[in-house]
Amino acid sequence: MSTIQKFNVHFYANKKKVKENKVQLYVRIIVDQKRAEFATTHFIPLKDWNEKQRKVKPGNKHSHLINTYIDRIQNEINQLLIEESAKGKKLTSSYIKNLYLGLKNPSPSHKTILEAFDYHNTKLEEQVKIGKVVKKTHTRYKITKNKVQAFMQFQYKVDDMPLPEMRLRFVTEFEHYLLTQDKLQSNTAHKYIKNLKKVMNMSVGLDWIPSNPFNNFRCSYTSPEREILTQEELDVLRFKKIDNPRLSEVRDVFVFCCYTGFAYSDIYKFEYDAITKGIDGEYWLSTNRQKTGTRESVPLLPVALQIIERYRDHEYCIEANKLLPVNSNQRYNSYLKEIAAICNINKKITSHIARHTFATTVTLANGVPIETVSSMLGHNSIRTTQIYAKVVEKKVSEDMQNLKAKLFGLGSTTQNKKIS
Repeated sequence: MSTIQKFNVHFYANKKKVKENKVQLYVRIIVDQKRAEFATTHFIPLKDWNEKQRKVKPGNKHSHLINTYIDRIQNEINQLLIEESAKGKKLTSSYIKNLYLGLKNPSPSHKTILEAFDYHNTKLEEQVKIGKVVKKTHTRYKITKNKVQAFMQFQYKVDDMPLPEMRLRFVTEFEHYLLTQDKLQSNTAHKYIKNLKKVMNMSVGLDWIPSNPFNNFRCSYTSPEREILTQEELDVLRFKKIDNPRLSEVRDVFVFCCYTGFAYSDIYKFEYDAITKGIDGEYWLSTNRQKTGTRESVPLLPVALQIIERYRDHEYCIEANKLLPVNSNQRYNSYLKEIAAICNINKKITSHIARHTFATTVTLANGVPIETVSSMLGHNSIRTTQIYAKVVEKKVSEDMQNLKAKLFGLGSTTQNKKIS
């Protein structure tokens, strides 16, 4: 740095920016006593800020994370100041701020991140029209674009950014924004980041940028706890006498989903004559999943066939050309809560639980190979199906009891021996 210029970089708690009784941390760049500032996405209680050290006090549970962030940002800006000074430039605080944030002299010849999204989404829309991509995929990318735009306005106070100015810190700050401002779960946030990375990879392929700066950001997935019904609960639900026709119909549709594995959105689409005969002479139901567009074919169990037969003369099914009397999703889930209470099932029953129950209680727990279950569920990868296999502890126990009986002549129960 030239001796005629003095500079300093530090963080401070902006008491004018308060959210939920927490103050927002700002970065201040000072060059020759003139300053420029920009906001971070971090908020902390004012009492946790050490003004003298300009760090978060150790008592704050996020102190290590935020202090590491502070050190990294300070080092990056100081390095930038040294590099720019070495070029013999007369520096200003605003110049360094804009350069660090990627706002310096945006060239109109460079594509921007939102232009890249528009190009990508237009191509997706064309593929939706010819049936190559499902509409929900296109919708997810439109939502991702909106979130990226909202993030840039929040973090950088700009509406768009040129692709060559994108840095790894953009995606790391975007992740923090999704988790703290949008209040998303980590799995959901990383789905949006995967979409962003795909658009950036497309930009590399089109020679808009030489490489993807987000490649070193690793997206993770945490397997969620999936609620399912046990066979006992499913039997209670199936055989419970319900006098209210409205609730009885919803119960039957839910049980049908439990014994076929179809999602609510797919059941809703089935027309009156959707059943077909397979090469084995049995009755089948098939559809392209609305969520992924993959093929899902399921041979119908007797329970499912009985429910279909029950509604062959139903007025709504005939007039609306529907296989079953399926309500709107909002009302459907609301009615399921009532049914759970009637059956004394202490679980939050939703349309998703039926699909999980089919994968676990109805199929895997009864010895159906995971490859077969994966095919019936329309999964693109067996790893997706393996998520369900983790919860089938009852089947594991039964298999081990059978193994003990074969190897050691033991019954289903054995005497426990103390292990010293």
